[in-house]
Amino acid sequence: MLQPDDKSDVSVSLSAVLAQLPEGSASEAELAIGGEPASLIVTRVAGRVQAFRNICPHAGRRLDWAPGEFLIDQGQLVCAAHGASFDMASGLCVAGPCKGASLTAVALPGIAAAGTGS
Repeated sequence: MLQPDDKSDVSVSLSAVLAQLPEGSASEAELAIGGEPASLIVTRVAGRVQAFRNICPHAGRRLDWAPGEFLIDQGQLVCAAHGASFDMASGLCVAGPCKGASLTAVALPGIAAAGTGS
């Protein structure tokens, strides 16, 4: 599991995203990982917040169809490029060209465990 570089900025950066993140939805956040900016998919499922790299394991492309805009079908996150479907809670690809692979999880210390961001 990847860790953001500066954990003090994690809660500040995600506070706005989490405040507007309804149950069963996904949004984007940008954080530094390994010294490089990274686009993350932040999801809220069953009250729990998860974060994943915004990179499809099939072809290495972003999952969003426009920056920060994600397709969700029947509770699954859908890659806009090739249609792979991912479980929003675990990041597991359940259908499509990368079935069985997973999105790369990113730890959000103090946020993912609480699910509220506070």
